[in-house]
Amino acid sequence: MNQAEMEQFAQNDREDLLALLEMRFGPVPDDVREVIGLNEDLNDLQRLIIAACNAAEWEVFVEELHAGQGSFKLTGERFNPVANSSGKGASL
Repeated sequence: MNQAEMEQFAQNDREDLLALLEMRFGPVPDDVREVIGLNEDLNDLQRLIIAACNAAEWEVFVEELHAGQGSFKLTGERFNPVANSSGKGASL
């Protein structure tokens, strides 16, 4: 894969991540947009997409965003997308 393709994949991942965050949590603050906009690491962007899909609350995603590259600890009720604010999953 050449550099131009990698840059396009990263751009697509950034756009997907921002769209996903807006669908789940509403408007994305400018400071978070800036951090995401500067991220060029495909693995890290994909990790953040998984975190955005599964974070129970906005604050959980922001913690993961600032955890840095190489972090991958998406476990527990903090990453249960149907959990309520008490951290317990919703009953169906």
